[in-house]
Order: sequence, then structure tokens, then C-alpha cells
Amino acid sequence: MLLLLISVQGMIFALRDARAQSVTQPDGHVLVSEGSSLDLRCSYSYGATPYLFWYVQYPRQGLQLLLKHLSGQDTRVPGIKGFEAEFRKSNSSFNLRKSSAHWSDSAEYFCALSDT
Repeated sequence: MLLLLISVQGMIFALRDARAQSVTQPDGHVLVSEGSSLDLRCSYSYGATPYLFWYVQYPRQGLQLLLKHLSGQDTRVPGIKGFEAEFRKSNSSFNLRKSSAHWSDSAEYFCALSDT
């Protein structure tokens, strides 16, 4: 059985207003078996509806945008490489999911928010 190590990080882009903001990814490091579903949690705190992003950084490579959400509506957001995220304004979450993880998904994942 092949296990994948997934590292989870958070970042906040520069926001122009003074409202409190934060991104929290409580999972830290995640181990999943190849072929299992991959779920990464992201919650945010922001006084308005932010733009939300998921990025991935594979070993020895730069950041790559997986997907983004630019509206305030609850929705599933399709991304690249079989990833999708679900935005839920009611609980301030933007969770990333892939139904079947592959060994090549071993990387660092970043949830980010911005006001523009």
C-alpha cells in the first residue's frame, strides 16, 4: 500500500482594509493511501466575502493555482488534476477534495484569500 504525505499550509494575500482576516488549515500533514479520497480543510475569517484560492507546490517546483472562487455563492468549484473545492459561506470554509489520490499528488497545498 502506497501512502502519500500531503503538507497543508495557509497564506493571506495583502488585504487593503483593516478588517480582521485569517486562513486556517487545521490538518498540518495528512497521510492518505493511493486511490483513497483526499480532503483538505480550510476555514477563513474575513468581514466580507473574500476571493479564495487553492495552490499546490510540488517538490522543487513553484506554486501552481489549482482553483479559485470569486463569488459569494455556496458552490462546488472545479479545478485541475481532478481537484474540486466546496465553498460554504455559512461556516466560512473552502475545503479541497480529490476523489482518488495518486502518488503524484504528494505536495504542499496552500489555501489563500484576497479581497481583490
